[in-house]
Parts: sequence; structure tokens; C-alpha cells
Amino acid sequence: MKPIARLQLIVTLAAILGIVIYGPIAQLPHYSDFADQRTLLGVPNAANVLSNLGFAVVGLWGLVVLWPKRRDPMLASGWPGYVLFLVAIVLTAAGSAYYHLAPDNARLVWDRLPIALACAGLLAGVCAENNRNVNGGRLAMALALAAAASVAWWRFTEQRGSGDLRPYLLLQALTFFLIPMWQVIHRAPRRDIVAFGCAIGFYALAKVAEINDRELLTALHLSGHTLKHLLATAATAVIVGLLVSRVRNDQHAQTHADALSRRPSRL
Repeated sequence: MKPIARLQLIVTLAAILGIVIYGPIAQLPHYSDFADQRTLLGVPNAANVLSNLGFAVVGLWGLVVLWPKRRDPMLASGWPGYVLFLVAIVLTAAGSAYYHLAPDNARLVWDRLPIALACAGLLAGVCAENNRNVNGGRLAMALALAAAASVAWWRFTEQRGSGDLRPYLLLQALTFFLIPMWQVIHRAPRRDIVAFGCAIGFYALAKVAEINDRELLTALHLSGHTLKHLLATAATAVIVGLLVSRVRNDQHAQTHADALSRRPSRL
């Protein structure tokens, strides 16, 4: 096994071992008791519901622009993962809005599932484009199944009175750790490293906002959970913007090269 592959395996196994030793991670008490429960135009919990629209806009933007370019050399190797990510973003908008209309654990499944699928898609996309020996389609499928299983495990254990979020949280943690590691090891373009770094930063701020839900509502009249949705939307927009810029820059470079090739020689 190559040293790079060994390092990736060590990080993954260490994370798995760590959560096994730590033990079950239960959902926070009163998780669904959000601070902002105001109704707007007949929509209950309106801020938390409507703030999901950004996910739909970003996901659809990516699908509309990138689908015709899916075979572009700047996108093709990671496309199976990235299309899973884009579809999952759109599903996040629907699933999270559905959950926040009447928050409970049964609906929470449809909020968490697309989030897990989005993480799976990002992992598959970045891994495949940085490692040409990886089959992006198979990896995306395997990670999608793992993502679904992580949410199913939480729901199964929750119904038995001892909910365990470890697999679900592990998937998110590996997304944050493995993607930057792959990019550095494989010397990804600086713009990719910066973009994913910004996206991870936005998502970290989103988690901080989520924890301070009620305090932020008091201070800003905007709840922490609503702010979480907006910051997470910004994180996804940075990644989609990166992918869009790749194919557009590649197209502009090709157009310029074609124009030069057609220019008559002065010799």
C-alpha cells in the first residue's frame, strides 16, 4: 500500500476507533425546540422553513449549469460525486423545510438524510478527481449507501430509547478532515483548496450558530438555527461556484485557443 493510501486509511480507522471508544452520542435534549417559532403568512416556524430556499437555488444553479458540462475534463472524474452533492442540496431544501414545519424525530430523518448524502457526494467527488485509480461512480454509490445507513441507524436506535448519532457525525467529520488532506497531498489547485477551506469555515460557523440558537435570536432577532441555514447555504454556494468557474474558465481557454489557431499567420 502506498504511503498516501496508508495515511488516509489510518485517519479513517482512527476516527472510527475514537467514536467506538467514546460510546453512543445521543441527540441533545429538546433538539427540536427551536427558539424562533413565529408564523409568517400562515407558515409556522417561518424563518427556519423559508431559509431553506437558498439550498434549492444553489443546487438547481449547479445542476442547470454543470449538467451539460458533466463530461468536461475539469469535471468528469468527480462528476458522480458532485451530482450526488447537487441533488442532495436540493433535497435538503425540501427535507429541512418539511421538518421545520412541524419538528419531530420522524420528520428529522428527511432533514438529516440529504445532508448525509451531500457529505457522501463531496467525499466521492474530491476523492475521485484527486485519485485517478478510483471509480467515482462506485465510490459515490457506496458512500450514498453508507450515508443512508448512518441516518437509519440513528432512527433505529432513537426508537429504542437510546439514539446514537455516531455514524452520522463520523461522515461529517471525515468530510472536513479527508478533503483538505487529499487536496494537500495531491497538490490540488490553490483555488480549490481556498474554496473548500472557505466552505468548511462557513459550515463551522453554521454549527456555532446552531448551538447559540436562542442567544442569537435575542441579540439579532435572527435565530441561530436560521443563521445556520444561511451560512450552510453560503458554504454550498462556494463549492458550486468553484465547479462552475472550472468549466467556464476551461471553456474560455478553449475558445481563446481556437481563435488563435484560426488567426492567419504573418510569416
